[in-house]
Amino acid sequence: MNEGAGDANPRAVAQALDALRHGWAIRLTGSDGALDLLPAETGYSEPGVTAHCLLISAARAATLKLANQREAATPHEPVLIHGAEPFTLALARELADPALDLSHPLSGPFRADHLDAHDAAVAAMELARLAGILPAYLVMKGADPAVSVDTADLAAFADPSRITIQARARLPVAALAEAEIVAFRARDDLREHVALVIGAQRGDRAPLMRLHSECLTGDVLGSLKCDCGPQLDAALAAMAEEARAGGWGLLLYLRQEGRGIGLINKLRAYELQDQGFDTVEANERLGLPNESRDFPVAARMLDLLGVRAIRLMTNNPAKVAALEAVGVKVLERVPHAPGANAHNERYLATKRDRSGHLL
Repeated sequence: MNEGAGDANPRAVAQALDALRHGWAIRLTGSDGALDLLPAETGYSEPGVTAHCLLISAARAATLKLANQREAATPHEPVLIHGAEPFTLALARELADPALDLSHPLSGPFRADHLDAHDAAVAAMELARLAGILPAYLVMKGADPAVSVDTADLAAFADPSRITIQARARLPVAALAEAEIVAFRARDDLREHVALVIGAQRGDRAPLMRLHSECLTGDVLGSLKCDCGPQLDAALAAMAEEARAGGWGLLLYLRQEGRGIGLINKLRAYELQDQGFDTVEANERLGLPNESRDFPVAARMLDLLGVRAIRLMTNNPAKVAALEAVGVKVLERVPHAPGANAHNERYLATKRDRSGHLL
């Protein structure tokens, strides 16, 4: 859906994300009803405010071992929880945050109720992910929401055709001095994705490409818990070698920290991993998806750059499939050696055993 199509207002989503980060209530409307929601993690309200229902994800509900938890299509599916007593913000936070599971054991009983406004609830889970907060809300009655947003607004906000090239400049890098950086942005989205062209772009030759999601801890701080930093460095070195041999390289650097769950939630997952959970289990305990990267964004960036086919550096066949599903022609999957060390052995094993990486 293009911006301005119908009555969709993608700017309302930007306002809703800002409201959620500030802890203000929002109203979400879908085809089957509306919900007034106060975010459990950041929520701000007058003292004594309570709600009879809490909206959380199916994965989090399963972690809380709700007796009548319904079978969900995905771990990120919304579930409406009813308690014996009204939920306060403090109780909602205890139920939403797995870091509090041991210090604040369940004080139920709770039950999963029928959810009428399902479309609005699904959108609420996605808005929490985009805002980088825990996916849990007090369901308010008679609230005065700061922002009203429709599910059609969210579809328009996510439309990759809204992304345009904003700036480009020569950027000599350590791997190769002949490089250019190109910055992309959608008008209502604060995330700024970039492409780094290594060598001279050629229309007659597919680039050696790496699709790399932002990792502050690995790319910048040198974290040993993942392989992101070494993979980024090795990809740039391989692209430089490709350019010296007459080809060229292309790095797409997407602002999708933690595979799309955000920096704070990624660090929460790290804390859970230190308690013995693997990467997938940690995300599930947070109530967040294990994979929520936006591959249509990458396809749009390639289209704007005039790139029709790529040779993709990855060990993940699912990434190849995801790009091909959004129209990218992947001529070759080029294996990419991971940066293994004593601290990321389990992380790499989880990639191999649970996410299908060829390691």
